[in-house]
Amino acid sequence: MQIVFSDAQFWEDFLPLTFTRPVAEMRCGILTFSERWQKLLEINQVSFLTEDYLQEKYRKPEGIESLFIVPNFLPDESVLQQIKRLKLGEALVYENELLVARINMKNFSLNQIEKMTDIHEDVLFFKQPTDLFSFNEKAINFDFDLLTKGRTSAELSNTNGLLGEAQDLFIEEGASVEFSTLNTKTGKIYIGKNAEVMEGCNLRGPIALCEESKFNLGAKIYGATTVGPHSKVGGEVNNIVIFGYTNKGHDGFVGNSVIGEWCNLGADTNSSNLKNNYAEVKLWNYRTKRFANTGLQFAGLIMGDHSKSAINTQFNTGTVVGVAANIFKSGFPPNLIESFSWGGMKGDEKFKLEKAYEVAELAMARRKVTFTEEDKHILKHIYTEY
Repeated sequence: MQIVFSDAQFWEDFLPLTFTRPVAEMRCGILTFSERWQKLLEINQVSFLTEDYLQEKYRKPEGIESLFIVPNFLPDESVLQQIKRLKLGEALVYENELLVARINMKNFSLNQIEKMTDIHEDVLFFKQPTDLFSFNEKAINFDFDLLTKGRTSAELSNTNGLLGEAQDLFIEEGASVEFSTLNTKTGKIYIGKNAEVMEGCNLRGPIALCEESKFNLGAKIYGATTVGPHSKVGGEVNNIVIFGYTNKGHDGFVGNSVIGEWCNLGADTNSSNLKNNYAEVKLWNYRTKRFANTGLQFAGLIMGDHSKSAINTQFNTGTVVGVAANIFKSGFPPNLIESFSWGGMKGDEKFKLEKAYEVAELAMARRKVTFTEEDKHILKHIYTEY
């Protein structure tokens, strides 16, 4: 049995975050959607039906019996049990959209489905980038319970101050937390394996600091915030999601934002998350190719993989940055910064592709990750097609 994650319905809605990955590989809470489903269903073999140019890197389905899943939702226990009870040829439908089907991928066709059952329970769906931070508290709570049930946390060093219940704090093996304050009255706090909370940090849950990541000296972290693996965060953040392998290591404020992998925010980079007139924030929508209302009063920065900002960069409320943009010019950048922008301003020349490869390779090598030919082909496709 394998899990097959489908991108058919939502991939374009999550751009620019999905330019470089399938929907299932996005992170929210503590885990990616893919990791979460593997734990929930106890199935380790996963594959993806995604865009052709991503399929070289992300494994295609084998021709075997499979659970075909739209990955970007959190199931309650009732829905989870219905998924586990599905028989070959059966499917679950939610709001007239296919949610899960058990089919044979050898002759892939949804015509194999003989029985469809409507889901009547409320399902928490993530449908756009802002949902990743808007629903992050619920995702952290979901993953915290999933990961810590029946396990015992490492002890919190007595150099720290804990406000709230110890049961709402979980520290994985090898993590270091010293001379900091942790408030679990406002939400759960998860500290991943070999992560580090340096001295003088103030953490106000819900927070997830994932494996090998760090909160730098004196960081002020408001929930609901997720810092994916192998990342560094300093300064002040509020309700952000970092996918992983990204640094915001210095002073500066970022709030209500989603930042991809291999990004770097220079010292004193700030992102506004509230308009001066308190109006609803608009964000660029890649599907409609226009700015669209988010329904939110607070929305900051959505940044695709491999993008960088120089020291003292000031992002306006509701800014969308594509892939591999290099933002360094003075003044406020526009609310849409195109992929491979060299400077960050409208009409700037493109970052030369070979140079973008060099930067990506150097950045990834620092984390002992190889910049592969597949990664190169993905960036080339984005460069030429978008």
